[in-house]
Amino acid sequence: MKILMLNPPFLDRYSKSSRSPGVGKSGTIYFPLWLSHAAGVLDKEGHKLQIIDAPAKCLDKAQTLSKVGKFAPELVIIDTSTPSISSDLDFAQVIKEVIPTARICLVGTHASACVEEILPVNPFVDFIARHEYDYTLRELAEKLNFPDIYSEIAGISYVVDGKVINNPDREYIHNLDELPYVSEVYKKYLDIKDYFYAHVSYPTISIFSSRGCPSKCFYCIYSQVMFGKKYRKRSAKSLFDECVYITQNFPEVKEILIDDDNFAVDQENVKEFCNMMIENNVDLKWIVQVRVNLQYDTMVLMKKAGCKLIVAGFESGNQQILDNMHKGITLEQSLKFNENARKAKLRVHGCFMVGNPGETKETMMETLEFSKRLHLDTVQYYPLMLYPGTEAYEWAKSNNFIKTTNYRDWITSEGLHNCVFSTDKLTDQELVDFCDRARKSFYLRPKYIFMKLGQCLASKEDAVKITKSFKVFWKYLIRRRKGS
Repeated sequence: MKILMLNPPFLDRYSKSSRSPGVGKSGTIYFPLWLSHAAGVLDKEGHKLQIIDAPAKCLDKAQTLSKVGKFAPELVIIDTSTPSISSDLDFAQVIKEVIPTARICLVGTHASACVEEILPVNPFVDFIARHEYDYTLRELAEKLNFPDIYSEIAGISYVVDGKVINNPDREYIHNLDELPYVSEVYKKYLDIKDYFYAHVSYPTISIFSSRGCPSKCFYCIYSQVMFGKKYRKRSAKSLFDECVYITQNFPEVKEILIDDDNFAVDQENVKEFCNMMIENNVDLKWIVQVRVNLQYDTMVLMKKAGCKLIVAGFESGNQQILDNMHKGITLEQSLKFNENARKAKLRVHGCFMVGNPGETKETMMETLEFSKRLHLDTVQYYPLMLYPGTEAYEWAKSNNFIKTTNYRDWITSEGLHNCVFSTDKLTDQELVDFCDRARKSFYLRPKYIFMKLGQCLASKEDAVKITKSFKVFWKYLIRRRKGS
């Protein structure tokens, strides 16, 4: 069967696979990670595939439609996100008009959370594959031409006689080692040079090591909408073998991103992976996301095995705010984590968020000062992003904090993250303005600038990465100054 995996045109360089989709101020553009994983499963079944990532290729609607028409797919899988959903649906309708026989299936965060909102009023959408959809699409492709047995396909929603049918949820994939390497999909169907991460040397590859999260963060769309709360990890051997595959098939890639929050939930598995990398002298640097409970001995081994930078969600400098968002960490843990990372010679990218329950101007300033206390390589400050299907969204909605019903307002006209809610203590503009000021305050410190100059002088790869990110950031900074 001819199957198209489509990230439809919206805004150039729009990162739909990000936890908070948007156009990055630093030029970051994510790989279509989940579409690619599902493509790997379908490819293994022998289907004829094409992946079109229109925002990464900067394709407009006409260019994308031309490619779709030439491929003439029987099944079109369209990725969705909250800010782009209206555009995603518009393009799906155009495809249906041009290729009436094509079946259209929506996937992704927004479609999974808003089935009842989407299906009844968009008859050109044939299916929604909810949540973790790799195996759902495999079964859908197998049974696509047999409507009488659609009821057997766990995880899909569709319409019969004007009524939305939600089949039972599909069980999450237990053995992640069964999935093909996503890097194999990149090699066959994508150009890795289309993608860039500000904190990772270019060109790079993004892979995953786990799905599902045992934590309870009330804002997280991945655990609440896509992959559930049950932690499932790849074996150390599987992850190691994919790293070896990357070194053999992508010689230009010297550094990869292991792009999930829970890489280090099982630290014994991490140590096993690190020992394999060390014992086999695998020449590959890697960046990974972690929680602040990562232990020092694990950090040391990670550094020895090629880990260059770790990404951590510190979120707030106020303990009560951390508790209110169910983060499950303490300020003392964060400080100790940062101290250990410095001792282990690991760089740290810190993530901070404002606007959670109980936030005030004073607690936001505590967060800024806390971030400056830490020895961080890079940082990001964002207002809380609300997405349907999460506790955070329901909290804001039940308190009448959300100020728009237009999902396009989740980002600005140019694609930057926007704030769509005001609390009883802070307006949306105050949250946005704080993040802008915090970013400038952190990055324009002489101490920080000299640190970055030192990195540029010490490493050509760092110089390229830092220069590219700084150019984009500086343009944004100048625009903000002119607009202020």
